[in-house]
Amino acid sequence: MKLLLFLLLTFLQSHETGADKILWGKESKPHSRPYMAFLDIKHNNSWYNCGGFLIRRDFVMTAAHCAGDFITVILGAHNIKNREKTWQTINVKRQFPHPEYDDEKILNDIMLLKLENEAMLTAAVWPVPLGSRFDPVSPGQQCLVAGWGGTKPKPRGSDTLQEAELKITNPSNCKGFNDFDERSQLCVGTPNSLKTTFSGDSGGPLVCSGVAQGIVSYGKWDAKLPSVFTRIALYSSWINQILKAN
Repeated sequence: MKLLLFLLLTFLQSHETGADKILWGKESKPHSRPYMAFLDIKHNNSWYNCGGFLIRRDFVMTAAHCAGDFITVILGAHNIKNREKTWQTINVKRQFPHPEYDDEKILNDIMLLKLENEAMLTAAVWPVPLGSRFDPVSPGQQCLVAGWGGTKPKPRGSDTLQEAELKITNPSNCKGFNDFDERSQLCVGTPNSLKTTFSGDSGGPLVCSGVAQGIVSYGKWDAKLPSVFTRIALYSSWINQILKAN
């Protein structure tokens, strides 16, 4: 049975068991990651949370396993419990999970969210560029992941945005995941590092040199690295197709 880190945190209520929170990272400087989005998701009369990131004024990207019956996006947040003037709360008009998403093998774990209204671009709310085949990432490259997941083992989520630096590692290090696909996924994090993702960071971006290259997807129950991220560059054509049509 696959050891899933199904990367969902409920902040008191559970939708799925599993995880992705920033462990042993640090608190982000307020609004220094203006692309970050907090997703409040209702599914089967339960609520859970994921991360996401703004890619256009009217579109947020996240993981396909963060789908729900109803999603509200909060942009411009640092402390998710204290409403600030920077907040922009926008409902999702339509969800576009990848048509080949496999929730058993956790493949093609990517989704686009069309917002009901366009976000107002400010210093606290700004889209991040996406990776493409023209700017590939490689093992050893240092990247940044951020989210409102927990800050140490088994807590509820963090009120404030946390972040950690993680390295892209050799795909062979993810051979312990039976369904790891080098073409569509990134293997991230070295086993000796204490910095990792866990519950609550699902759907958040892996940003390398200012470009979103990955999406937090899954890992091990004990949060030991490496973890698996969806490789955004592979989906450029599908992403562009959705954006142009909407």
